[in-house]
Amino acid sequence: MNQAGIERFVEELGMQFELEAGTPRMVGRVLGWLLACDPPEQSAGELAHTLQASKGSISTATRVLLRMGLVERLRVRGERFDRFRALPEAWDEFLWRDEQFEAPRRVLRIGLEALAGEPPARRERLEQMDAIYAWWQRRLPQLREEYMAEKVKRGER
Repeated sequence: MNQAGIERFVEELGMQFELEAGTPRMVGRVLGWLLACDPPEQSAGELAHTLQASKGSISTATRVLLRMGLVERLRVRGERFDRFRALPEAWDEFLWRDEQFEAPRRVLRIGLEALAGEPPARRERLEQMDAIYAWWQRRLPQLREEYMAEKVKRGER
C-alpha cells in the first residue's frame, strides 16, 4: 500500500469538493478515505483519528455525504456507534440527476423574466447559460444509455 499516495488522494479529493461543490474540505476528505480504506466501514471515531479531525467536523461531513447519498450508515450488532461506508455506485445516480440542470434553469428563468423588456444584448449572458444547461439536459438521457451499455459490456451491474 502506498500510504503517501492515499493521503495525497484524500487531500486532493477534499480540495476538489471544496472548490467544485462548495462543501467543507472535510466532506471530500471523508469520502476519499472511505473510498480507499480497509476495512471499508469506519466509525466516526476512526475517521476522526485517521483524518486528524474533530468529531464535530466528521459529524458534519458524514451528514452531508449521507444527504448526498454518497455514503451509508451501518450499525454492527453489539456496537454502540455507527459506521460509515462509501457507495461508489451512488455516483451513477448522483451524476445523472436531472435536477442538476433543472434547478439552475429555474433560477435563470427568473432572471430572464426580470429582463424580459430589456435589449437582447443584456439578456444574452443569461440566454447563453440557459442554452448550455438545456443542451446538457437534452443530452443526458442518451449519454446515460451509452454509459449503461458500456457497463453491461464490462460485466458491471
